[in-house]
Amino acid sequence: MSSDNTEYGQPTDQKFASFADFYPFYLAEHSNLICRRLHFVGSTLSLLCLASLFVTGNFWYLLLSLLLGYGFAWTGHFFFEHNKPATFKYPFYSFMGDWKMYWEIIIGKIER
Repeated sequence: MSSDNTEYGQPTDQKFASFADFYPFYLAEHSNLICRRLHFVGSTLSLLCLASLFVTGNFWYLLLSLLLGYGFAWTGHFFFEHNKPATFKYPFYSFMGDWKMYWEIIIGKIER
């Protein structure tokens, strides 16, 4: 499942057979509380932008949604978690992980 090649302290060639296999890795990549909080803020702002898009029809909110969502998340990784965002290697699973973690923060399963 991993090799001797590492980047930011993590193996760079891990393969995951399912999202269930990926999610523990995802959570380990988000162990820093500030990183998780930045993800939560970015995701919340992204949802607000998407709501604004549907209310106003202004497609600039879609761009703003992406910039805010990824901007906050990547800031958390680069400056607090000190790792490379999983989005770069596992974009679909990472997107799913973002929203699962978001929900688990809301319900109190993960510390915010």
